[in-house]
Amino acid sequence: MADETATARRPGWIEAILSYRHGSVRAALFLGFSSGLPLLLVFGTLSARLRETGVDRTTIGFISWVALAYAFKFAWAPLVDRLALPPLTTLLGRRRGWMLLAQAVIVGGVIAMAQFDPRTDLRPLVIAAVIVAFASATQDIAVDAWRIEATGPDLQGPTAGAYQLGYRIAILSAGAGALYAAEIYDWTIAYLAMAALGMVGIVTTLLIRESPRPVATAEKPLLDAPGDPLSRIGAWLMTAVVGPFVDYFQRMGWLGLAILAFIALFRISDITLGVMANPFYIDMGFSKSDIASVTKLYGFWLSVAGALAGGVIVARYGVRAPLIWMALLLPLTNLLFALLAARGAPDLWLLAATISADNFVTGISGSVFIAYLSGLTNTAYTATQYALFTSLMLLPGKFLGGWSGAIVDWAEANSRKMPLIGDLLMVLSVTPKHEGYVVFFIYTTLVGLPAVILSIWLARRTMATPGTAG
Repeated sequence: MADETATARRPGWIEAILSYRHGSVRAALFLGFSSGLPLLLVFGTLSARLRETGVDRTTIGFISWVALAYAFKFAWAPLVDRLALPPLTTLLGRRRGWMLLAQAVIVGGVIAMAQFDPRTDLRPLVIAAVIVAFASATQDIAVDAWRIEATGPDLQGPTAGAYQLGYRIAILSAGAGALYAAEIYDWTIAYLAMAALGMVGIVTTLLIRESPRPVATAEKPLLDAPGDPLSRIGAWLMTAVVGPFVDYFQRMGWLGLAILAFIALFRISDITLGVMANPFYIDMGFSKSDIASVTKLYGFWLSVAGALAGGVIVARYGVRAPLIWMALLLPLTNLLFALLAARGAPDLWLLAATISADNFVTGISGSVFIAYLSGLTNTAYTATQYALFTSLMLLPGKFLGGWSGAIVDWAEANSRKMPLIGDLLMVLSVTPKHEGYVVFFIYTTLVGLPAVILSIWLARRTMATPGTAG
């Protein structure tokens, strides 16, 4: 897991909590908000909007592939890491320049999404969502690099906690806020309001200081490098694209492959589930106000508590043991959704219990995992390496999530014919309308279990070889 030694000093609880006072930690709060705001607008909230307007679940699942932009951001991370944006880079610095450009595109894209009705303008709506997702992923690359470079190793846990807090506030705004606005007014007003909130990121970027660039990355701009154009491009590619990957495997050795596999599997269960969450609530009979109040507003506080607790836990205990526990609890909480589906009727108390467990565990795991990934990066290649890690974290879940609607529809039609599952559905007296969801949630639990095995194996390997990140 992350670099940990038995003799390393761990701060006390009070010292760990007070670390949230640091200026860069506070700045991470607002940048976390800016990063989290667009996600639901092209993912969960968009799926609720589509389902309410009559779009079928299979189509909703495939449209969720818009969010694959987040999973492939490593492909253009080297450009964000090394390429200047005149005059923004001159005025703001490299990290802030890329942040501001991405934030401006996000605001414009969300305004465009507000104008389209899914019933008549589904294609332009999806195109606008793709633009927002691409810009949002670009913003994440720059923000993650700034966050890691702005604080030292001792503050990575609290910085991750503050970032998660801001991220969760944004999820509340783009989730509950958008649903309330759509219930009271309409979806156009809801998305315009979210575009206005995008100004938080722009203002924050203009106010913060540029993070100090490590000496190892202080290279000349591409156009000013010596040699012919082809040689300059080749040298730049070796430094910006190949260098981060070579550095990673030089530091990690063959364990690097196992670590990448673990990163890819860690959140696969909850990301896969997320695509069908809002369509599930609507099909269960919950109103938009119920969904906003319980899953977004109430769930927000559980996520915040989990995120802050995760930051303190990392500062106190490191990441190895918490990471194993989170790898186990993340898929197990999905069984509560299966129980809710088996209930067959909108039960607010059971929904609240499900959201309590799921959001608290997700909040803790988010802070723990961000601190873990941050500890794996070399500050000479911060943006590219962190983008690779987060892309791997998202890719399997986003890809499987695209098939989630088709899986629910297939299971609804065939679950009674399946051995064991059919018998279980009969014992639970699940209504035919909700059988597909029960099977789907059990499936999302099973796909998360390999991460548990891999986390335990990696913990033993890294304890046997001190000083190895893993």
